[in-house]
Amino acid sequence: MSVERIQQHFRDSVALHLEAVDALSLPIAAAVDAMFAALANGNKIVACGDGPSAAAAQHLAVSLVGGFERERPGLPAIALATDASHGGLTVADAAEQIFAQQVRVLGHAGDVLLVIDPSGASPRVLTAIVEAHEREMTVVALTGAAGRALEAVLSDTDIPISVPAERAARIHEVHLLTIHCLCDGIDAMLLGED
Repeated sequence: MSVERIQQHFRDSVALHLEAVDALSLPIAAAVDAMFAALANGNKIVACGDGPSAAAAQHLAVSLVGGFERERPGLPAIALATDASHGGLTVADAAEQIFAQQVRVLGHAGDVLLVIDPSGASPRVLTAIVEAHEREMTVVALTGAAGRALEAVLSDTDIPISVPAERAARIHEVHLLTIHCLCDGIDAMLLGED
């Protein structure tokens, strides 16, 4: 691999991060407020995503439960399992219902469902959003520029955070930064600015 190709990855990532600053600051702040309000009212954060986004959902949950950058008591958060053995579903149902089944069992009114889906077209994520609405949960949706299908199922009280990019690798990078902003924002609201 050429040095120039590696450098271009860095340049592309930096350019997208700078473009996303203005586009995402307000929705991220709104998501922090919604998540903090849920936690302050004794509710929890439920996160899900497919593929690399499943790891990002786990990262969010671990950062809330175990602490982000400062010591504090753990906060109630869970990343949904991505395999059917955890949901008690038949193989036929597992493809689309794995997240929805877990939201049905674990989600309660006042909880926040954070979905992470760069394409905005994962059937598993879309059915989870529908189930969250049945449970009167707020949805925070991390997606990319192609996330029209996902944004179409969101309600007026949900919060879309749409990265202005098409390339999955770049979207994942901004999603990770967004997760860090969410965790830091919640910590700042709990513990004050440091």
